[in-house]
Amino acid sequence: MFENLSDRLTRVVKTMKGEARLTESNTQDMLREVRLALLEADVALPVVREFVNSVKERAMGEDVINSLTPGQALVGIVHKELSKLMGDAAVDLNLATQPPAVILMAGLQGSGKTTTTGKLAKYLKEQKKKKVLTDGSGGG
Repeated sequence: MFENLSDRLTRVVKTMKGEARLTESNTQDMLREVRLALLEADVALPVVREFVNSVKERAMGEDVINSLTPGQALVGIVHKELSKLMGDAAVDLNLATQPPAVILMAGLQGSGKTTTTGKLAKYLKEQKKKKVLTDGSGGG
């Protein structure tokens, strides 16, 4: 998802060079690309609408710092809003349950489930001193 969003944002940033302010007209193309990237990543439509509106409100009329292009400034706003949407703080896993604690990894093909599972298993084993068992059967 983030690769697709990054690619789309990069393309639009190139088209916004030479402008001094973020305006409705020059942010509209970028917001369309953000909306499409999120929808292609199967993000729920109400979440996409709320996110795009939030970015739009924050971006309108914002002065661009001399060292940034309007496109770069808008990318920064998108990053801040994505961070806010995903959660600002890291939350530790709650493993205080009757063993075994089960963690389900779900996602699209190629989204990094196996890699993340391996890293999580290593972390739990080395840092939290837990016994770890993984099952990559797919369950289905």
